[in-house]
Amino acid sequence: MTLTPNNAGWIEVICGSMFSGKTEELIRRIRRAEIAKMKTIIFKPKIDSRYSSNHIVSHNQSKLESVLAKNANEIIDRSVGMDVIGIDEAQFFNDDIINVCKTLAKQNKRVVVAGLDKDFQGIPFGPMPALMCEADYLDKFRAICVKCGNPASCSQRTIKDSKQVVIGESDVYEARCRNCFEAPKN
Repeated sequence: MTLTPNNAGWIEVICGSMFSGKTEELIRRIRRAEIAKMKTIIFKPKIDSRYSSNHIVSHNQSKLESVLAKNANEIIDRSVGMDVIGIDEAQFFNDDIINVCKTLAKQNKRVVVAGLDKDFQGIPFGPMPALMCEADYLDKFRAICVKCGNPASCSQRTIKDSKQVVIGESDVYEARCRNCFEAPKN
């Protein structure tokens, strides 16, 4: 049984590979908070230009209005009066996002964060490992491997580009299981 804190804030982290349903789950949680008449706001990093500039959008095209954040620190000021704060694609923020989430939780806010736990090389991505450690609730989602159908926890880049951040979807990435994942050769 999961207990929900009373008169306290907390951090929920939803992580996993590409195509595992992280944004879809974030949307589901925020919609449920709205049904409960809670004041909500969702942020996404300015770098995430896929689908829409003013919505978070899941791969199945479910969407919710969102606010573009140039940096993590502006989230605190823009969350005044809110009960629940959603943050999508947290791996694209710098480490400031960790203290932002902790500050919001100390302000008795529910903070729901979604992001990739590993990059295309299979290594921990940006602030996500620290956010996972700070989480009061942690869910790791898996996709389905496009090669063998097993649970997938890796994001396979299908184009040759050595930059850590390459924004894309199924045109650039595939979900792969541990056995089918091919780490890029340096």
